[in-house]
Amino acid sequence: MVILLVATTSDPASINPANALLAKPGWEPGPHFQEDMKSFVNGGVRVLIHGKSIVVEDDLDKRWEEKTGEVVEEVIFFSKHTAVSNKPALTVHPIGVPHLREGDVPPQGGKPGWAALPSPRMGPWLRHLKKLAQAHNLVPEFEITLEATHHGPLTNKPTMFLEIGSTDDYWKRQDAADVMAQLVWEGLGLGGGADIGNWSRENAKKKVLLGIGGGHYAPRHMDVVLKDDVWVGHLLSGYALPMEDPSQSNTGTNAKEIGGTWRASITAAYEATRSAFPGGEIIAHLDHKSFKSWQKTAITAFLGEKNIKIGKPNDFY
Repeated sequence: MVILLVATTSDPASINPANALLAKPGWEPGPHFQEDMKSFVNGGVRVLIHGKSIVVEDDLDKRWEEKTGEVVEEVIFFSKHTAVSNKPALTVHPIGVPHLREGDVPPQGGKPGWAALPSPRMGPWLRHLKKLAQAHNLVPEFEITLEATHHGPLTNKPTMFLEIGSTDDYWKRQDAADVMAQLVWEGLGLGGGADIGNWSRENAKKKVLLGIGGGHYAPRHMDVVLKDDVWVGHLLSGYALPMEDPSQSNTGTNAKEIGGTWRASITAAYEATRSAFPGGEIIAHLDHKSFKSWQKTAITAFLGEKNIKIGKPNDFY
């Protein structure tokens, strides 16, 4: 079992953390994968570097397995983060576009209706990232945050993105790259210590947060996930829950009658989270204030139909 870490030379916020990681001891050239990619190995970790957009190389985990015979356990991507605010940020997030309909063209990879298996490491790594950023004096300049589920590429194993944002100046910041590299070094136990966020080792009776609603940076869900021992799966922001306002049509407010892809989005996110956390109790955490009353009523009813428990913050501690 190996862990695949992917970076691209086309993005300084991707290749700089990868190079900082590869500058640490123990790395050797890895197996030949394909002509336009390089690989490096260190214990059970494989770094794969290509030159394309980070979101377009689909099924790298499956392709690695077919080429090398090594079974991939999880996939981690280094990438840049963009934001309208241009604020500096270090982010962690799951991927997928579960709200898109068949026939829609995803703007940044993936396929309509798909949600990747979310990496169980996200919650523990977010908390560790905050500690590392504080120790390297990147806080408060950089915000340390989760992001909602979005974009590709397609993967088959538990996946997360680690991103540096949000402008060219910050993408090139070496101190930010060093912190992201240190997060992976310590998080995967490459320095000799225990790895961080190992679900198979630490999962006894653990509850997993499935975030529903709110903005892209999931502030209500963040408040919960920053507490020790909280695990997090998919995070569906409001834009990933398209709901057709019943007042604009002849439909009633019954959950079954409200149009939009919100039900499919919740289902895909829940199923992927459940698969990524075997034995875990998946609990929906709603950003109540982000919903209109008819939306909250419909979502609550649908979760009840699916036997998905709804939790308050204290239910996760």
